Amino acid sequence: MSARQDGQRGVHDAVSPGARTWLHGETLDSLTELNEQCLELLAEHARQAQAGGQPLLLELRELWVALDVAARQRAAVCPYLIVDAGFGDPRNWAWPGHSIHEAPAPAAAPFFSGARATMVLRLALTYGWHLARSRPSAARLLLGMSPVCAERISACTLRQIGTLAEQHLHWLQPRWPGRLAVWRELLVTALAGDGPALERARMRGLQLLAAEARAAQGA
Repeated sequence: MSARQDGQRGVHDAVSPGARTWLHGETLDSLTELNEQCLELLAEHARQAQAGGQPLLLELRELWVALDVAARQRAAVCPYLIVDAGFGDPRNWAWPGHSIHEAPAPAAAPFFSGARATMVLRLALTYGWHLARSRPSAARLLLGMSPVCAERISACTLRQIGTLAEQHLHWLQPRWPGRLAVWRELLVTALAGDGPALERARMRGLQLLAAEARAAQGA
């Protein structure tokens, strides 16, 4: 059994039984493929000379460099998107064409650069757009997308999604870039192929995402 097939059992197990009844297997498979692209992008940036001065890349550089294809496939099988693509802030999706008038969200410092990063952002936004239109509950569970954002994103056209990817690369950020222990646990267990420990690492991320969603609802 390949690392991806072995891990796919983990992502289905990590999602609650109730959620599995309405989450299509293709939805989770696409999520895993997208996570693989994100991890490859992170490893690529970590191999650069200064890694952009990012502690997540600099302090864990040895782990990122050691992340081979099999380990990347194991790490990618998480029941959530391991990057944020601007899905949580409604201000990212407010512009005159939608008759929504809000102060724009402050631009974060770009974490990634280059054409590959733009491609990954386009994939993430397209995936989010598809879920917002077809399975908004899955968008909230897997992407941390708020209901307001899901409504606004689903109103976009595919052309608009492509334009946003070209213009807002700063939206693409790793989840929890300051929580190095969370990322270290994920990478170490993926490299070791330690199934139970890797499952605990996945669940820790899912708990963090759920806590963020609750906090956003409260706000």
